[in-house]
Parts: sequence; structure tokens; C-alpha cells
Amino acid sequence: MSFTVPAEHAGERLDKYVTDAVDDPAISRTQVQDWIKQGAAVVNGRPAKANLKLSHGDEVVITIPEPEDAAILPEAIPLDVVYEDSDMIVINKPRGLVVHPAPGHSSGTVVNALMHHCKDLSGINGMLRPGIVHRIDKDTSGLLMAAKNDLAHLSLAAQLKDHTVTRKYIALVHGNLPHDSGTIDAPIGRDLNDRKMFTVTERNSKHAVTHFSVLERIGTDFTLVELQLETGRTHQIRVHMKYIGYPLAGDPTYGRSKSIPLKGQALHAAVIGFDHPRSGERLTFEAPIPADLEHVLSSLRSR
Repeated sequence: MSFTVPAEHAGERLDKYVTDAVDDPAISRTQVQDWIKQGAAVVNGRPAKANLKLSHGDEVVITIPEPEDAAILPEAIPLDVVYEDSDMIVINKPRGLVVHPAPGHSSGTVVNALMHHCKDLSGINGMLRPGIVHRIDKDTSGLLMAAKNDLAHLSLAAQLKDHTVTRKYIALVHGNLPHDSGTIDAPIGRDLNDRKMFTVTERNSKHAVTHFSVLERIGTDFTLVELQLETGRTHQIRVHMKYIGYPLAGDPTYGRSKSIPLKGQALHAAVIGFDHPRSGERLTFEAPIPADLEHVLSSLRSR
């Protein structure tokens, strides 16, 4: 992966900048420092040390070393396949399923299931994340696309970067949202007090935009909303809705985990649209609200 250092990050140490730029709560600064010691970091074409102070415009390239014991095995985990061809696959991920192996989740992931289901997967993201172009959180359900070859992976990743992929989510939030629609344009960065969390901040942040529209107001305590991502930052919807005072119901990190009888946040990736990586045809897929969330909604409506 490669990055161009923006002006606001000039003067930062290389290890800190990379930790923030990788944007993965599972990756610590200590882990990044280990990578750099192994020669994984190149700045402006030259190997660099962790304490290097970066300048505006520096080109940083990180090659993440593969762990020696990274044996990711195929597992016969059922997949809800929405679309599949020789280049890619779109699945409807259930709540509770981790997308790729990480500390604490070495098996039982979408990657393990895809390796069993598909003959080939793209190798751009390495041994731990074959085929994975984007992620959704463990306790978020819904649509996820994966690439079977590098051509497809590069095309889909470019569309994500250019913000041409349509991604719409359905969420249940606390409170009676007064506006029928709106846009949250607020930068997101790591929480200085807890690096596993993210928050709206001007410090070491990335541009983040979420559009919302109200689908249904359920009494005075809950609102069902549709959210469309313009950018795709880690935990973006969860952070943005907390920021405007309407956190996701059931969210153990940014809201109240026991506010509804649901394991995890009430968030579902309902729509995904993109240009097919080979044909260029625009494809759009929808996934209905899962039964567990629909049950919660029915219960709240009947109060």
C-alpha cells in the first residue's frame, strides 16, 4: 500500500503516520514498528526507519510482511451468494461473521468460507485477506464484494477510491431524528484515549461524508434511517451518528449495547452498486433487512 503525505502530517514520525494511515484497529503502532524493522517501509524510494520525520509530499510505500505461520485454511461455512461470476462474488454476510483473519479470529471468517467456495481469489491483499476489497464490521450484516483475480480487485478498489461505488445502509438509531434528510461532513481519526475507537476530530483525521434520510420514526425513542457512504472510513456510520447525537442502537462501542435485544449494532449493508470490472456494466444488488433486526423493529412498533 502507498500513501502521499499531506501537509497536515508533515513533521510526523513514520511509524505514527503509517499506523494512522493503515486505518485498522487491529494493527498497533508496535506492530508497525516491527514491520519497519523488517524493511517494510520505503520513503521516496529509500528504506526508512520508524523515527524518520516525514515531509509534505513524501511517498510512503508499505509492504506488509506475511507472518510465517499464516496458514489460512478453507472452511465449509455456508455463504449467501447474491451474485457470482469468474471475476468476482457478492455475498450477504450475516451478523457475527468476521470478514478476514485477525488477532482473536484466526478461523471461521468470510475468507475461510470464500477459500472453500471459490477456486481462486485475488492475491493483492496477501495471504490473510485474499479477495477482500472492502470490509464491514463483524456485527454489521449485509452486502460484501470480493475479487477472484487481480484485474477485478484493482478495478473494484479504484472505484472505491473514486467514490463511484454505491453503498447504502439501513440503521436503527436512538432518538427522534428531526431532519428528514441531511449530510454529515466531519473528519474521522483515531480516538486519542482508545486507539481501537475512532472519533470526529481535526487531528490526524481523514475526510468523511455520510448522507442520511429518515425511513421511519418509531415512537419518540428510535428512528430507522438509510445512510449512503460517500467515503468509507473505519466505523464511519457509527462514529458520525454518535457525533450528531443519534448513536446506533445496540452499538457496544459507540452507543448502548443492551438497548435492544440484538448482538451488536443495528446496521445492515442493504445496497451495493458498481461497474463490473471486466464488462463495465453497472450492477446493483439489494439485501433485505435480516430477520433478527426485523424482529426488533416489529417489537418496537408494537409498543
